[in-house]
Amino acid sequence: MHTIEPFYNWLEKYAANEDPRSPLFGAENSLTHYTNTIYGYYIHPQWDGIDSETLFLKILYTDYDQAFTVIEFIGEWNDALNNDIMQLKRNIIDPLTGEGIKYFILIGENVFNFHGSEDDYYEEWFEDVEDGWIAALGFQDFVLSEMKNYNLDYYINYGGNLEDIHWRTFTPKRLFALVNSMIQKRLGP
Repeated sequence: MHTIEPFYNWLEKYAANEDPRSPLFGAENSLTHYTNTIYGYYIHPQWDGIDSETLFLKILYTDYDQAFTVIEFIGEWNDALNNDIMQLKRNIIDPLTGEGIKYFILIGENVFNFHGSEDDYYEEWFEDVEDGWIAALGFQDFVLSEMKNYNLDYYINYGGNLEDIHWRTFTPKRLFALVNSMIQKRLGP
């Protein structure tokens, strides 16, 4: 797991630790010292913590004018034991929605497991974005299946043509435009 790095091709466009409006402003990440672990396995030091033992993330891009952010995850999303959704909601999502962000693109290729619990924080997040949306890209099928078992598909858009997006080939703004158009088609007129 220590070789899995967050996507870095957008670094020249945005760095959350340099953004004074970001919840991760001032965060320091080593390039050489591995300190964070998931179940005893070191992860790359560029991943940021959210006060969870099993779930880490990287805010890849945030655009306050268009009100969207792209967040990549690694680890096990465990709401049952670690209440990861509460940590994510309080430490990352709430500050972002406070800054006007209402569109969330979640990248989950490196989420290796999901354990659900109550959906209260998802419902709160969904209500916070009002006329926005939450979209999940690249999550593995068994993770999405577990999320569906907890009715999270009511709050998070995933599956279908969203799974066909090769997101790394886009600029952040083009990715947002594509995901937004797909979700608007799902919602209808």
